[in-house]
Amino acid sequence: MKKIKDIWQGAEACAYGAMKAGLDFFAGYPITPSTEIAEYLSAMMPKKGKTFIQMEDEIASIVALAGASMAGAKAMTSTSGPGYSLMQEGIGYACMVEAPLVVCNVMRGGPSTGLPTKVSQGDVMQSRWGTHGDHPAIAISPSSVQEMYSMTIEAFNLAEQYRTPVTLLTDETITHMREKIEIDPDKDPPLVRRLCPTCRENYLPYGTFVDDVPVIANLGDGYGTSVTGLSHHDDGFQTADYSISRALIERLSRKVEKHSKEIFDIEVWNEKASIMLVCYGITSRSVKALLARNKECGGGLDIGMVRLKTLFPIHEETLWNSLAHAKHIMVPELNLGQIVHEVKRIVGHQIPVSLISKTGGELINPDELCEEVVKINHAR
Repeated sequence: MKKIKDIWQGAEACAYGAMKAGLDFFAGYPITPSTEIAEYLSAMMPKKGKTFIQMEDEIASIVALAGASMAGAKAMTSTSGPGYSLMQEGIGYACMVEAPLVVCNVMRGGPSTGLPTKVSQGDVMQSRWGTHGDHPAIAISPSSVQEMYSMTIEAFNLAEQYRTPVTLLTDETITHMREKIEIDPDKDPPLVRRLCPTCRENYLPYGTFVDDVPVIANLGDGYGTSVTGLSHHDDGFQTADYSISRALIERLSRKVEKHSKEIFDIEVWNEKASIMLVCYGITSRSVKALLARNKECGGGLDIGMVRLKTLFPIHEETLWNSLAHAKHIMVPELNLGQIVHEVKRIVGHQIPVSLISKTGGELINPDELCEEVVKINHAR
């Protein structure tokens, strides 16, 4: 396949990335500002013999995804804040039955209907703690149209590898903007497919593991499989037994957390700077603009950046090592403070951490960042 150079919208890049990843089944409900992803896929998928369904609401969408996934399909939906909230019970169910699926959440202003056409980063903690109980969570955050393509593929690979829901946590601006993309299909990562059993004899859906990930047969393949959101035995049937339930819950989290170092991905600029900005998604573009301007002006500000490509799980040692030289850490976010609490938890006991917050639907621009950095610089 030849290389692609084009101008794509972020939503378009996500759709192409999903198709490249092997998307089989999409179920979703229109919601601003994610609807374009569904629109693109509604045109692409039937041409490839794949299934696209517009559901009656977001709850039905996530439950349909879980069912399709357990039948062997690579499954995905797209939504925004209110829809993502409605999906949380279904996401928790998918965590418990270990159904790999991808949810693309295009963040917008909230709470409630809020600012449906404006940008926000208000769903960060929802991507980790939105559903009840102890459960694994993987959330990755693109900052460009190019990454909307590549990270969509990554989201599918992570979901299949760990048999768990993965959130592609993007925002209105990145999803709606258009940028130049360059794709070399030969350099796309190899696709991951979940492991399936090869022998029916003595088969237990939650009884055989590879690195704590169960080897489960696809529904309809002729294996006897029970699927329940209740705590369950290795045969899939429910139990309230303390020791079994505890082992199950611990394994669900362990299968992801023990691989946090390899899952966690960051981009670092000027690692030894005295003021480090920890950012993600669209705000990282303003940070990069400030760093570029600072360099052009002779480097008057001693500033650097850690961009979180992975929001969860966070590998604490990696983040700490990337910030260890800092005298002050600043976290710009389009919310009243969410990922800043994780940064404070990990490094705040030794390095001062402050928040640069903006809400109301507008981006943090480089001038505003510069003003805050100068204040900290003068105060030191």
